[in-house]
Amino acid sequence: MKLSIIIPTLNEKENITALIPYLKSHSQQKAVEIIVVDAQKSEDGTAERATELGAKALICKTCSRAAQMNLGAREALSPVLYFIHADVRPPKTYLQNIQQAIATGADYGFFSYRFNSSKKLLQINAFFTRYDGLFAGGGDQTLFIKKTVFQKLSGFQEKMCIMEDFELTQRAKQLGYQHKIVRKNALVSARKYEQNSYLRVTLANLLAFVLFWLKRPPTTIRAVYKQLLNDY
Repeated sequence: MKLSIIIPTLNEKENITALIPYLKSHSQQKAVEIIVVDAQKSEDGTAERATELGAKALICKTCSRAAQMNLGAREALSPVLYFIHADVRPPKTYLQNIQQAIATGADYGFFSYRFNSSKKLLQINAFFTRYDGLFAGGGDQTLFIKKTVFQKLSGFQEKMCIMEDFELTQRAKQLGYQHKIVRKNALVSARKYEQNSYLRVTLANLLAFVLFWLKRPPTTIRAVYKQLLNDY
């Protein structure tokens, strides 16, 4: 089983310079296709760097993770898609983990994670990503999904300017597709917590989920989230 890894980017040259070699070094030869989908307004040469590192680079006219990931999925050649943010590192065994999950009946799934921080509160937050629940399926957990299932779901809703990963997995659950949380930790940047505070990020996350469940417009959710946090 081959895997198409899709990475949406905006000015992520530094991160993909580390991520692409990492993904290659922990996969079997020719078992993964790496697609970097850079926003057209990206200014740091991310796409060019991705090409130099042997990835397929696409340019998306719309600066939106949902639109960028949909473009990558349309160009992907493998039967399984794996969506990952540029600043996240999946576990070294990611390919085998995904292969096993799909082989044992999962239609889609995600990984637990840990932060690149020793702070106790972040360790507690990360611990709960091992379990299914109302908050499972966010982008930091990364997402693997059968391409056929992704197509039946019509991909990410491009109106979702925030929480696009979560919205997709909620639809998949409601339609009865089988998922698995792989208890192998991805490594997630704690930058958001460091630039704000634990309480501010937690409050922003909770408000985003409440507004999502209340079916508020994505633009409203994003505005509230952005108002609370720096560097978003």
